[in-house]
Amino acid sequence: MRKRVFGSIFLTALITLLLTVSLLLIAVHSGLSHDMRTRLANECSYIAAAIGGDDWQELGRIGSIYADRITLVGTDGAVLYDNEGDVTSMENHAARPEIAEALARGVGESSRLSDTLSEQTYYYALRLDGGMVLRVASTADSALGALSTASPWIVLVILLALLVAALLASWLTHVFLEPIVTLDLHAPLKNDAYDELSPLLHRMDKQNRKIASQLDELKRRQAEFDDVTARMDEGLVLFSAGGDILFANRAVCALFPEDSAAGGYMTLCRDPEYIRVVEEALGGKSAHGRMEKDGRVYSLSASSVAEGGQGHAAVLFVVDITERDQAERQRQEFTANVSHELKTPLTSIMGYAEIMENGIVKAEDIAPFAGKIRAEARRLLTLIEDIIRLSQLDEGGDPAPFEPVELAALCGTVRDRLQHKAAEHQVTLRVAGAPAEVSGQRRTLEQMVFNLADNAIAYNKPGGSVLLETGTQDGAPFVRVSDTGIGIAPADQQRVFERFYRVDKSHSKMTGGTGLGLSIVKHGAALHHAEIALQSTPGEGTTITLRFTQG
Repeated sequence: MRKRVFGSIFLTALITLLLTVSLLLIAVHSGLSHDMRTRLANECSYIAAAIGGDDWQELGRIGSIYADRITLVGTDGAVLYDNEGDVTSMENHAARPEIAEALARGVGESSRLSDTLSEQTYYYALRLDGGMVLRVASTADSALGALSTASPWIVLVILLALLVAALLASWLTHVFLEPIVTLDLHAPLKNDAYDELSPLLHRMDKQNRKIASQLDELKRRQAEFDDVTARMDEGLVLFSAGGDILFANRAVCALFPEDSAAGGYMTLCRDPEYIRVVEEALGGKSAHGRMEKDGRVYSLSASSVAEGGQGHAAVLFVVDITERDQAERQRQEFTANVSHELKTPLTSIMGYAEIMENGIVKAEDIAPFAGKIRAEARRLLTLIEDIIRLSQLDEGGDPAPFEPVELAALCGTVRDRLQHKAAEHQVTLRVAGAPAEVSGQRRTLEQMVFNLADNAIAYNKPGGSVLLETGTQDGAPFVRVSDTGIGIAPADQQRVFERFYRVDKSHSKMTGGTGLGLSIVKHGAALHHAEIALQSTPGEGTTITLRFTQG
């Protein structure tokens, strides 16, 4: 724009200058021509008066001293006198415009350019009383000749004029554009600019307000989107049609290396299942898959988004289903184990009952068979009760309210209940420690401690001991059950709290265990916000501590 304004002003100034000079030259030339004709007319009148019509001697004297040309032409056009040439060699002048006009009207004038156009001759003719014509002529430089003579000065003047025009154009361009260049586009109405720009500035101000409102709305939506995606436990990734990662939320950045979420989809993960799911979505199809990483299982779900004929973008959800997968496996294992555990006593009961029904058993063996049926039924009932209790704990425990429970007294009750079993196994069962109180469900807490103590007795050695200890450590109440039994191998210590998991299955059969005791302890601990700590050395014994973080 600056160049166009500068060029326009410069061209205008240059054209104006040239027109002015041209008109001035024409005016000067016209003035000089008029002065020349007037002078010739006066001089011609003076000469005519001096010679009186036929004073040839006076005409010759005047012609000898006159600077211009004097010609006397007869009535027939023949040259009678000429102060600058030989009249005998001159042609007839009757056809000359000024002569013909003077013969006809009394006065005539004309001008003629030289062959080189550098000079112009002015003629003035006056008819005398005798009919002859007196002509006076003067030669001067023509306009072109004058220009040719003054060409160095003219070139200098033109160069100076161009310089002045350029400087003037530059200054005017700066003056004209300064209010436009210094416009504050962020606050258009505060500018002191040309009135002609007022509609534009008002329109810009309106557009600025609209854009600002739209930007605020976009920022608000972006903040909401960022807040929602940041709180998502699921991973969310947005891919462009070219496969570039447009967005990855916090869960994805935590799952994959942080710098990998800034390139293409191949930089994020090289898992074959992940690549397949993303590529199918980029190809226009929805896809689902499953991926394992760092010991955890993730569900992959990708959706395709059309981009107006420019390909397909993709949205990928990454969901951690490790717990769900484990829960599904545990459910399947639980179903299989329950079926197996229920089948064993029922098979025994049916076998004994069938023998008794068919009369195969002797009369003296009926009582022992009935006792075995009763024992298997009791074992079956215990198993069912444990399953029901586990189900209650899975659903958040029984509806009994929480109440203050004294742990030392609770351990005393458990000891009294298990004293007979401890005596049968030749195990010493003791309670020690300081009083400690927690808020919880008395029945559930008692069953937790009972299961721990029962296992400590069942897996102990003859002559061993079991200690139920209570107290407070760092402000948190605890119950600790220690035994001098067979211990638990390190490989089994992480799995003893799983349902139906038995370290020694043959020994469990002998003790009548259901494999659900420690699982009930685990679920009860979760219900009471308690931490479980297990320390065990094979052949030396096991210590399990319940530490209640919310007493």
